[in-house]
Amino acid sequence: MALVTFSSPEYKDKTVYAVAGSHTETLLKIAKEYQVPIDFECEDGECGTCAVRVKSVDDKQRMGYHLTEKEKSILRSIGKLSKDDLEKLIVDDLPSEWRLACQMIVRDEDILVEY
Repeated sequence: MALVTFSSPEYKDKTVYAVAGSHTETLLKIAKEYQVPIDFECEDGECGTCAVRVKSVDDKQRMGYHLTEKEKSILRSIGKLSKDDLEKLIVDDLPSEWRLACQMIVRDEDILVEY
């Protein structure tokens, strides 16, 4: 089980348990299940409305799987990642702190999700 803490300046932080490794447990699905008000529209990674910042609680910087091509494209188009940011992530083999909640699958790690 992973602990996911959702944090927003407008709402009280909420920490929930998430089943790690499930291929259907996206951050957005977990947020909806626990009534965390993350903005979203398409739920398919096409609009970028559900962009969130994800941080590892234990500083191991795993934070889910690497960005999908769809996420890379959308996060660039909404100004969350630059071309240089993407190249650095590839070269350093690091996950991005910016993710689309509808695309990120939770792994077995405790994370902080800022929305």
